[in-house]
Amino acid sequence: MKVFALKSCDTCRKALKELAAAGYDLQVVDLRADGVSAQEIAQFIAEFGEKALNKASTTWRGLPEDQESRPIADLLADHPTLLKRPVIEQGGVWYQGWTPAVRAALIGTPK
Repeated sequence: MKVFALKSCDTCRKALKELAAAGYDLQVVDLRADGVSAQEIAQFIAEFGEKALNKASTTWRGLPEDQESRPIADLLADHPTLLKRPVIEQGGVWYQGWTPAVRAALIGTPK
């Protein structure tokens, strides 16, 4: 299982803890430390479209207004922390966030 996350994100830490407890072998990509490739960005956009961007983030709020209309791929390449996270890939299926539906799909616990 590959998890795109931020080590400083509470939601990401919670997801990683619960996934590890469920027995998953995690490959964690820290968005800030490791970055993401153009191919990964293209996959995020293909899977989630505009919802790939976290427009509630401090990174988004700090962008100059003229930057907000740039293509999603360019924004994520320049600011990988704009990705709505965590993004999880398991067996070719992609999940975004740590919602009850994602939890139920991956660990069977709709907390």
